[in-house]
Amino acid sequence: MEKRFLTIRQTAKLGLLSEYQLRLWQKQGKLPGVYSGVKFMVNVPQLEEKLEEISRNGGTA
Repeated sequence: MEKRFLTIRQTAKLGLLSEYQLRLWQKQGKLPGVYSGVKFMVNVPQLEEKLEEISRNGGTA
């Protein structure tokens, strides 16, 4: 069963983006997800959709 929400570190281990880039997007409000207490949980399916959209647009968000 694939998990929908992962921590930033767990998401980085998937190889989609580096941990640095994920944290940067999170600070900029560009990373889809929610806070669980003080921990930010990334919505991985939405992140994958966002990256596909960026790719379709030639690298621009």
